[in-house]
Amino acid sequence: MASDTFIFCLEAVADIETVTSTEVVQNLEKLAFEQGITSIYKTCDTIEGLEESLSALLYDDHNFTNYEIIYFVMKGEGNNICLNEYYYSLQEIAELFEGKMKGKILHFANAKVLDLSTEEVQYFLDITGACAISGYGATFNTVTSSNLDKAFFSLFEEEDDIVLIVEELHQKHYALCKLLDFRLYY
Repeated sequence: MASDTFIFCLEAVADIETVTSTEVVQNLEKLAFEQGITSIYKTCDTIEGLEESLSALLYDDHNFTNYEIIYFVMKGEGNNICLNEYYYSLQEIAELFEGKMKGKILHFANAKVLDLSTEEVQYFLDITGACAISGYGATFNTVTSSNLDKAFFSLFEEEDDIVLIVEELHQKHYALCKLLDFRLYY
């Protein structure tokens, strides 16, 4: 990633009024200090909060075109996310952001298993304009994807082709990619 490219991270929390420094925040800070990768971090606890955060990014941040990765850290499984005990399908999310994610990569941490059918992927990509969705097919209570996420993001500094990035990620971190079942839909 060039120094003018950013990661926008949205992490689901139980209550946005409670401020805590999560593992995600610490890893994003490390990326900034060690590799110069800039990120914006926000929390949300409702679908309205998610929509508001992404809309603020879309309409209020003049650098939005520089955000290559939208990083979601939230629970869920398969084709849905969970915010405050409510489940929302990725189709619902796609419709909220119809045409607004052109060229973006949406990456899900392994707090949520990402398991999509070909039709679900195509619908999401077609509706949002995103170029890819990535995430993991396995979740473990004891192993988070944060270190692999950090490695994935850092590969964008040197390469623009998402397929080559994923190939290099598998070459460098094969065991962890296999354990967490890294997935790319494009």
